[in-house]
Amino acid sequence: MLLDVRGEICPYPATAAVEAMKKAKGDEAIEVIIDHAPALETVPWQAKRNGWDAEIEELSAAEWKITLTRKVAAGR
Repeated sequence: MLLDVRGEICPYPATAAVEAMKKAKGDEAIEVIIDHAPALETVPWQAKRNGWDAEIEELSAAEWKITLTRKVAAGR
């Protein structure tokens, strides 16, 4: 699932990411595209809080992709 929140400021990117995590099916990953640097902290924090991992990739000087994936339970 792609969530493009470029042009949006906090708290919207984190709120939108939480809604996307709730709607995600199975092991579907969510790619969040942002250009608001504070979201580099809020989106991963919300992901962790909801049982997801977050990986940040810098796309350009002021644009990032945060890939959210469900944490794998131990023993699986």
